[in-house]
Amino acid sequence: MAKILNYLWRFWLLLLAFVLTTTLGIPVYILSFSKKHYKFAYKLIRLWCFGMFYGMGFRYDLIKLSEEKKDKNREYVFISNHTSIMDIMLTCIVFPDHPICFVGKMELVKIPIFGTIYKRICVMVDRSSARSRADVYRRCAEKMEEGNSIAIFPEGGVPDDTSIILDEFKDGAFILSSKYNSPIAVYTFVGLKEMFPFENSKGYPGRVKVYFNGIIEPTASPKDLKAEAYQVIKKTLIEHSI
Repeated sequence: MAKILNYLWRFWLLLLAFVLTTTLGIPVYILSFSKKHYKFAYKLIRLWCFGMFYGMGFRYDLIKLSEEKKDKNREYVFISNHTSIMDIMLTCIVFPDHPICFVGKMELVKIPIFGTIYKRICVMVDRSSARSRADVYRRCAEKMEEGNSIAIFPEGGVPDDTSIILDEFKDGAFILSSKYNSPIAVYTFVGLKEMFPFENSKGYPGRVKVYFNGIIEPTASPKDLKAEAYQVIKKTLIEHSI
């Protein structure tokens, strides 16, 4: 019975996504053609994220482990651990003052309706292409010059082995920070791994813990940035995981 209810809950996700994407997607798509209007498109994107997150029965508590404040006049590289598709919605929800552009998988373009909008508002990367991976930095720099922050999940994906607390980080976010002198906003999401995993027969609504770990200022060493960010997020997961 529990599995049937869970599958119905997942079907509700698809229905909710279809309704929100068709109603909010058209104005987002139109606004995406104007660089100066992306901030208005981002308000609608956040509305879509609120609808998806709250509509699935989730809530969140923001816990600040650092008193550092984000500067509204700076562009950031946003990073967090990655365990659920709800991480995407939560990222936009907790970042209201800095329009975010995600670095995302090329494969998502294939999703009907969503894919058309997705390719307009994200920096897409084909991980099988070295040329595509190399070009990501240039395209992210262009987005930041337009006033957008960049969101990257440095694990690069969700590991199949659910016992892994935090997978190894890829270099991209830290090279971007170092190369373009962009500070890194570090967050840790706790709870979504259990509440909304990628396995369709599992999960439940609930309150997610969002830990703001602070800002890491850019340095000339992407390797050191990566090591510091990894240790910060892993420590938070070990200390606060449910």
